[in-house]
Amino acid sequence: MKTFFSLFLLACILTGNLTASENKNPPHKKSQTRPATQATTHPNIVIFLADDQGWGDLSHNGNTNLHTPNVDSLAKEGVKFNRFYVGAVCAPTRAAFLTGRYHARTGTIGVSTGQERFNSDEYTIAQAFKAAGYATGAFGKWHNGTQYPNHPNAKGFDEYYGFTSGHWGHYFSPMLDHNGTFVKGNGYITDDLTDKAMAFIEQQVQNHKPFFAYLPYCTPHSPMQVPDQYWDRFKDKQLKLHNREPDREQPDHLRAALAMCENVDWNVGRVLKKLNSLRITDDTIVIYFSDNGPNGVRWNGDMKGKKGSLDEGGVRSPFVIRWPGHLPAGQEVNQIAGAIDLLPTLTDLAGIKRPEPKPIDGVSLKPLMLNSKADWPERMIFSSLRNRVSVRTDQYRLSRKGELYDMHADPGQRNNIAKQKPEITAKLQQAVTDWRQSVWPNGYPEDTRPFLIGYGGARSTQLPARDAVSHGDIKRSSRHPNCSYFYHWTSISDSITWNAEVDTAGIYEVILYYTCPQADIGSTVELSFNGSKLQGQITQPHDPPLVGAAQDRAVRSESFVKDFKPMTLGKITLTKGTGQLTLRALEIPGSQVMDFRLLILNRIE
Repeated sequence: MKTFFSLFLLACILTGNLTASENKNPPHKKSQTRPATQATTHPNIVIFLADDQGWGDLSHNGNTNLHTPNVDSLAKEGVKFNRFYVGAVCAPTRAAFLTGRYHARTGTIGVSTGQERFNSDEYTIAQAFKAAGYATGAFGKWHNGTQYPNHPNAKGFDEYYGFTSGHWGHYFSPMLDHNGTFVKGNGYITDDLTDKAMAFIEQQVQNHKPFFAYLPYCTPHSPMQVPDQYWDRFKDKQLKLHNREPDREQPDHLRAALAMCENVDWNVGRVLKKLNSLRITDDTIVIYFSDNGPNGVRWNGDMKGKKGSLDEGGVRSPFVIRWPGHLPAGQEVNQIAGAIDLLPTLTDLAGIKRPEPKPIDGVSLKPLMLNSKADWPERMIFSSLRNRVSVRTDQYRLSRKGELYDMHADPGQRNNIAKQKPEITAKLQQAVTDWRQSVWPNGYPEDTRPFLIGYGGARSTQLPARDAVSHGDIKRSSRHPNCSYFYHWTSISDSITWNAEVDTAGIYEVILYYTCPQADIGSTVELSFNGSKLQGQITQPHDPPLVGAAQDRAVRSESFVKDFKPMTLGKITLTKGTGQLTLRALEIPGSQVMDFRLLILNRIE
């Protein structure tokens, strides 16, 4: 019988019966026939993580300004958590989700210049599922480090397609990372990421292998770019719901964010229909959440705060989980939960082991999902951003300033009751003190970790301008380092440095990504590290235009981008050790050296 069903599935795939257009598949129907290729003991996992989408940016949470039917369907057919907490900004949430630990424990204390990395010995949910025999793939914004051991391929993902920094400067056919190699994207980035994820899913079904597919989208994070068909729905739309401080709303940014959320929802629907067409809906756990509060002032259920805030509006995220036939449909959970809980929850639901080397902070939410009135112990969830800390219980929030709010009676945090409830205030203040001591036993840390070259024998190491420090009059293209480049390099006394550590000694070929107009070619540059030196010359002009402005729907603060060209600088012998990797100019015959974007060091011996 098993052989018959395997041959039947193969025939369907070959004839195209299981790969019809995603938009023409019927909606999910319960109790579908499961193909024999999919083991039901280990469900597939699909995780959507939106970027900068607030709790209020979904129609199932009451926002009538937009329509998100596909994410809404997950809430209808699965379990919805009404009080789910993430980080105040992007990278901390990803670190907490991936490790099951508070991001402050992992070394992730910021969003750029290396602070987004978790420590090399952190164990991820992808590693746990890979060890259990799953095919693992991530498609989108990683934001937890670029160099090994922090690259997605080094942290448990067999397949990676996306970008590793905190934001990207252009969303239409940009340069992307595919398993450590740069490729050109195909069309609008969210659509492209979804295409790659669906191809991965279909391949695993053909391979008879359970899969863990992680889709960390990069929208509605700025720059505010979205295809015309979505923008046209909102550019002149009269919005009925507004923020509690409507005068602070920025109409173009707000409308673009809503348009981007509808595009995300459309892509979620494409994946759900793909699961249905492959007949694996009942064998697949699907999760949807976001990484922080909204990235602008817009309707968010009257909550206080937005992205970057430790108030409710900055750290409360939508969260829905669906597993037909295993988790109750339409159930709502009001107990607090958070991103730290996803690793233990998913490993529990999937029945796989968790051999992580460090204790985790999260707990399995399975009892709450199966019975929302389960005997559930009182707990606290801590939110931090740099050295600021807030704590949430089921009823109260102690703000980073020591204000106490009854979130049942005052969900908008308008009435500080710290003086009226001194015992509760003191209890939560002590909890914050204890938590600080637990995660920062030696005080809040300064990040001095070097960028690693050749870690664990890695063949290729990326060193972007984001991670470098400029000296002299060299300027960065944006105050946000993530997707920036260096320009105004006009003096031989100027330099670019990385705090680096060579983990594997050897000969490395150096690739440099640059732009330079015809009038300025000819500069000689030197790369040095602990006595080893390499010299090369900029001989080929490459002066492409900046792009992005034509596609922006609102004024940006991120850097515009351009098509940087790779050139081989030469080979350098690097010895094991720590030091300053320095790029400087020896000769500048024109008005500048170049605009600089990236170094890649490929170990050849």
